[in-house]
Amino acid sequence: MAGITKNSPTPTEIKLHQKSRLLEISFSDGASFSIPYELLRVYSPSASVRGHTPAQAVLQTGKRQVDIVAMEPVGNYAIKPTFSDGHDSGLYSWDILYDLGARQDQHWQDYLARLEAAGANRDVDTTTPPPKTGGCGHH
Repeated sequence: MAGITKNSPTPTEIKLHQKSRLLEISFSDGASFSIPYELLRVYSPSASVRGHTPAQAVLQTGKRQVDIVAMEPVGNYAIKPTFSDGHDSGLYSWDILYDLGARQDQHWQDYLARLEAAGANRDVDTTTPPPKTGGCGHH
């Protein structure tokens, strides 16, 4: 298996822990990380989360209880998880997973600061529109 560059560490083991909502990943360089599903979800590499430019990034809210309901390999370079909120378009390369694990504290602090600045939180999803209930809204 190859990483993004020939010197990139590659996973030697990936485990999902549903009860604790952690992805446990070990790499060929000996590093090992437990990455919360929530962190994986809010830092999804998909265009719907990151946008096509940093200015287009969409702050993810209300993801504290998100689960990974399925995960499939993508070639020899990434995984594609399906989250319980329906998000399934992020391809997590080995380099992205390594970065999320290695810089987890920094990513959490950045995320919590962005939530606070937006007046949002980890428990209420304000990024998904509410389901349509029908009617035109007039009384």
